[in-house]
Amino acid sequence: MPNLKDLKVKLFADGADLDMISRMAENPLIKGFTTNPTLMRKAGVKDYRAFASEVLKVVTDRPVSFEVFSDDFEEMELQALEIASWGESVFVKIPVTNTKGESSSPLIKRLSAAGVQINVTALMTAEQVEEVIDNLSDLTRNFVSVFAGRIADTGRDPMPIMRRVVELLKAYPQTELIWASPRELLNLFQADAVGCHVITATDDVLKKLDLIGKDLDAFSLETVHMFWNDAEKAGYTIEISQPASVGNTLVHGRTAK
Repeated sequence: MPNLKDLKVKLFADGADLDMISRMAENPLIKGFTTNPTLMRKAGVKDYRAFASEVLKVVTDRPVSFEVFSDDFEEMELQALEIASWGESVFVKIPVTNTKGESSSPLIKRLSAAGVQINVTALMTAEQVEEVIDNLSDLTRNFVSVFAGRIADTGRDPMPIMRRVVELLKAYPQTELIWASPRELLNLFQADAVGCHVITATDDVLKKLDLIGKDLDAFSLETVHMFWNDAEKAGYTIEISQPASVGNTLVHGRTAK
């Protein structure tokens, strides 16, 4: 029976909805927060700095990752330095490449040497992780976010890749592996089993935490109730127009609910 208390992996909330962030900030299970421009746009964020300021008023004691959004490395560097200045708990998310496929490693090295806490994002292969980890300072805390959920979306099992990255990071104790973009609650237990330090989860996944270890017979019955209740609320009927044989019984024309 899976048990949340047995897990060693840290759970970070992923999103840009301030109500969700405020709610999760009160949950001791949540050990950090991450966001990105896509989530911010989906949540209707218009002012980046104002949004970050509100988040940091709510989250005062746990790491928070904000992402740069320029595609130019010089501007990306300026954004990263500015974001890093917002607080000691702030990590700056730097994509592994820009949109031209050019490596961000030189920028990561400069920022990390300057004391910026980095969260390298959009990683999907162990080779990408190998390329960037030597550029992360061992004097700062760092994350590498491997998008296991997106790897799984391609039909590949992310577990071997995550295991390899866990092994790579044993020589880099200041850098932790994030299992990013999980698709289901099972991923939480997979991340723990493989030795990931952190897993992010959106509100849709976090809402399922209460289901961990739930009795499957009870869950089955609840599902039957759900289908029946929804059919009743919708008022569905089927007009039975032709007699039909069901077992040894002849069913004549009538309306069936």
